[in-house]
Amino acid sequence: MDLKGIYMADEHRYDDDSFYSRCGKSGVMLPKVSLGFWHNFGGVDPYERSRAITHYAFDHGITHFDLANNYGPPYGTAEETMGRLMDDDFRPYRDELFISSKAGFDMWPGPYGNWGSRKYLMASLDQSLKRMHIDYVDLFYSHRFDPETPVEETLQALVDIVRMGKALYVGISNWPLEPLKVAEQYLREHDVPLLIYQGRLNMIDREPMEEGILDFCREHGIGFIAFSPLAQGLLTDRYLNGIPADSRMAHEKFLKSERLTPEYLNYILNLKTEAEKQGKTIAQAALAWILQQQGVTSVLVGASSVNQLAMNIKCV
Repeated sequence: MDLKGIYMADEHRYDDDSFYSRCGKSGVMLPKVSLGFWHNFGGVDPYERSRAITHYAFDHGITHFDLANNYGPPYGTAEETMGRLMDDDFRPYRDELFISSKAGFDMWPGPYGNWGSRKYLMASLDQSLKRMHIDYVDLFYSHRFDPETPVEETLQALVDIVRMGKALYVGISNWPLEPLKVAEQYLREHDVPLLIYQGRLNMIDREPMEEGILDFCREHGIGFIAFSPLAQGLLTDRYLNGIPADSRMAHEKFLKSERLTPEYLNYILNLKTEAEKQGKTIAQAALAWILQQQGVTSVLVGASSVNQLAMNIKCV
């Protein structure tokens, strides 16, 4: 991919209307495949690769870039990459992008750099906007439920963030069902309806379905976006022949080798057989399965190469 000169987005990027889904009962349309910045876009990653991946994504209709304050590594550097991308390539297309960020997990030392206090959420978003070189985010999430902070404090901070013009919409991620119900009612009554819920959902991890979260979102007009749709590579052919030295499982931080059981291997081999009958890869079949679930708006995919993203988009 030629990255020299001024970036000009592909004029046919919106030709396929079926690539977009309405987010709950809102006016927002999201691509069925969205680009996540959790890994591969941090300070340790080649910037030109990040440019190539985001160019390809936008050229193929992916308008939603999903970030968080502590994405990297190191923390904050995925948002810094987004800031460089805005300056170098995407400033003319800002109004075509749907950019999200989050706060809730650890970001800086001390009592105000974690969880769900008003101070943390407000300060974190201000930092995120500076790193990304933008005036507002389209969507701001509470990244996890805080059992110690009064839920009204967290939710009122989200309301005020919208009223201050620093976010257009709000979402929550990793909240249990009962606090989700409280959030839906509180935000609705304060005229800042909950746009979307972000949860871990894939063919192996189905907690949002089993716990009733996906049903609740669908019944109340809340969108749902799935993260870790490939179970961090378990739902691909990555581990069919052992643990590659450069794989996430080899580092044992986010993905433990104990998950590589005979039962898992048998499951993936069967999935591979069924996917091939449909002319799909394991990953494409796994992504397509999520999009077939009622109430799902989009799946978040990461990408370490343009080719990987290109293959995953074919799930639609």
